[in-house]
Amino acid sequence: MIEKHKIEKADVVVSLNGRDEGKRFLVIRTEDEYALLVDGRLRKVEKPKRKKQKHVKLESRAEHILSEKIISGEKVTNKEIRRMLSEYSEARGEEGGM
Repeated sequence: MIEKHKIEKADVVVSLNGRDEGKRFLVIRTEDEYALLVDGRLRKVEKPKRKKQKHVKLESRAEHILSEKIISGEKVTNKEIRRMLSEYSEARGEEGGM
């Protein structure tokens, strides 16, 4: 896992605090000290979770086709986000997707 790096668009992060502690999210945008997070289920693209960057841990620089879409500003769907996070979890050997 990567530590203490600046959070950027399309990164995969894990929440460190709050009700969503331990959950994995995808960063769709950053605003100063905040990251806007989505998981495609509870936090959808239409209403991302705004969380301070110090309250999330960078887990991976996403290397996925979806990452390229996010970085280039193309529209992404909640289904694509769910699939990407599920594939990420499977690749890490975790059961049950997210």
